[in-house]
Amino acid sequence: MAVIPIYNCFHPVLKQKTKTIENIDDNINTLVQNMFDTLYNISNGVGLAGNQVGEDKSLFIIDLSIGSDSPKKEPFTFINPEIVSFSDEEEEESEGCLSIPDYFEKVKRSKSIQVKYYDLKEKEHIQEMDGFLARVFQHEYDHLNGILIFERVSQIRRTLAKSKLNRLKRGKVVPNYPMVQPDGLLTGLKK
Repeated sequence: MAVIPIYNCFHPVLKQKTKTIENIDDNINTLVQNMFDTLYNISNGVGLAGNQVGEDKSLFIIDLSIGSDSPKKEPFTFINPEIVSFSDEEEEESEGCLSIPDYFEKVKRSKSIQVKYYDLKEKEHIQEMDGFLARVFQHEYDHLNGILIFERVSQIRRTLAKSKLNRLKRGKVVPNYPMVQPDGLLTGLKK
């Protein structure tokens, strides 16, 4: 399998809503495997959405055991995910994003959610989530709808981060993993 580049948050693919997957075939299976290979080789993220690797497909992966001392948990593949309901109770926690290197913001999210999705075997799941899994799901789900974490913070916090975001937009922040910049150029170091 292969490590594939992550797309910079200002690349147009990350502002477009992804498309529903009609058929879970070998191409989807290969894409998911490549996404996991990418996530494991970058090793500083726990989730990755299809459009973060340049694919306008409605899917994302999550592996909460990355960077954790806890016993290894089974990674998740979410195909055509939906959030069915949100809890009224919210909490604010710091989040980062592989498409926005070296940028962290406190984001308010629902503490628990109910979701619906398909797995790679085309089986439908309806699941209640809370805690960190619910937060990561909401973050990745936002990607599928073209929403980035800096769009979830107050205007004041966005203004304070303006110079850093402008450096990202101009391709001046280069992570230690392959990244497609807003102009389409590939930068970053391959591990």
